[in-house]
Amino acid sequence: MSHSLGIVIEGLVAVLLVLTIGYCMLLNKRLKKLKADEQSLKATIGELITVTEIAERAIGGLKHTVRDVNENLGAQINAATALAEQLKAQLAEGDAVVRRLSKIAIAARPLTAQAEPEVPVAPAAAATAARMSAARANAAAAQAFAERRRPDGIAA
Repeated sequence: MSHSLGIVIEGLVAVLLVLTIGYCMLLNKRLKKLKADEQSLKATIGELITVTEIAERAIGGLKHTVRDVNENLGAQINAATALAEQLKAQLAEGDAVVRRLSKIAIAARPLTAQAEPEVPVAPAAAATAARMSAARANAAAAQAFAERRRPDGIAA
């Protein structure tokens, strides 16, 4: 019995050794696979670093371009604002000139055109009316001239 017990124990040890060898082969395959994946991972990381550096350079270029565009756009906006103010001032001045011209034109109209249909008038009354019309025209022209000289209360 002792002999059969020894064989059983040795058989059990042999089976365990075979299982250990099989497990070691399996671990070896997994380690080789892991090493291959490690190399692949290193290559992927290297490519990722390269792409990141390219992206950083591109972002720097974009920032520089945005800064240039912002400066140019700001200058153009300032120029456009100045031009708009200049046009506004010129339009106001043109409007004032048109108002003065219309006052002069109204004042220069003959009194008979503003009056009712012609009624026979005595020569003395006609002369007085003509002088009144001329006086009104002169007053309107003087007022328009004064406004031209001082549109905002400041002598031009």
